[in-house]
Amino acid sequence: MRAITHTQPGGPDVLQLTELPTPEPGPGEVRVRLAFSGVNPTDWKSRSTTDPGDAGKTPDQDGSGTIDAVGEGVDAARVGERVWVWEAAWQRSTGTAAEHTVVPTHQAVPLGEHPFELGAALGIPFMTAHRCLTVAEELPDRIGPGTLEGRVVLVQGGAGAVGNAAIQLAHWAGATVIATISSPRKAQLAAAAGADHVIDYTTQDVVAEIGRISPRGVDAVVEVSIVANAASDVQVLAPHASVAVYADDGGTEFTLPVRALMAPNARFQFVLVYTAPARAKGHAVDDITAALAAGAIRVGEDAGLPLHTYPLAETGAAHQAVQDAVVGKVLVDVTA
Repeated sequence: MRAITHTQPGGPDVLQLTELPTPEPGPGEVRVRLAFSGVNPTDWKSRSTTDPGDAGKTPDQDGSGTIDAVGEGVDAARVGERVWVWEAAWQRSTGTAAEHTVVPTHQAVPLGEHPFELGAALGIPFMTAHRCLTVAEELPDRIGPGTLEGRVVLVQGGAGAVGNAAIQLAHWAGATVIATISSPRKAQLAAAAGADHVIDYTTQDVVAEIGRISPRGVDAVVEVSIVANAASDVQVLAPHASVAVYADDGGTEFTLPVRALMAPNARFQFVLVYTAPARAKGHAVDDITAALAAGAIRVGEDAGLPLHTYPLAETGAAHQAVQDAVVGKVLVDVTA
């Protein structure tokens, strides 16, 4: 099979198109003939800093395709099933930047007739968003119609992939969604995703605007840049609210005022899907599946998530685009 591999950490240039033996699924595993690979920030960060070992590694966690073989203990009826894949490269060498990958059967989730492009965009962004929306003490740990009715969610960075996913899921769940952005273009994207209110933090006072929209504050913050936003987050929290920090964009250390956070019993939660509890991941997969069935998840310009697609041989360029913070979702067309 054709596959992208790297045998040392480094820049996008370490990624090489190679020929590898097509992997065989082991017990409890399925093999997926991939259509698309989804590229996330953790993919290029892992490629940059992690030793792939002498045998090398195929990058990328997310993908979509069709199951074409199953291992011992897996129902043979799964062969031919269209699926989306998550965490393919987590503690494994067979990521999704290849014509085939092998994953545990529960990490190949039925996609139905939804587009493969949508399937490849689900994994890390939507599972991260789900976790961010369900860690508050007084919010439900499941996402579905009406579960966030009457609640206010603040999505910091509403035009990013995780921000887009959080807006779509929170909107589906009935929340009032406030998104912050940094340009008119990004404002259009956040609104297209389903944000009820959009605040341009470069020209508007975020705290004042949120106070006008929701005087009691917000119940959950989905936070991409805690160093820049910690001070404003503290000022807009409703009682028992949570701030879920899923990235360190803009810096790695921040400070918080103790007493200002004691009164609302506020919670700051750090989120990394790979090490999240198995129960939380299971809930995320189930709820994302339900949202798909309901038609509540979309990708593309009209969903606030423009797609940028590269052929397999240009996976390095796809990684660079994500590293350069291109607005939208970067996919690798494995068949091209």
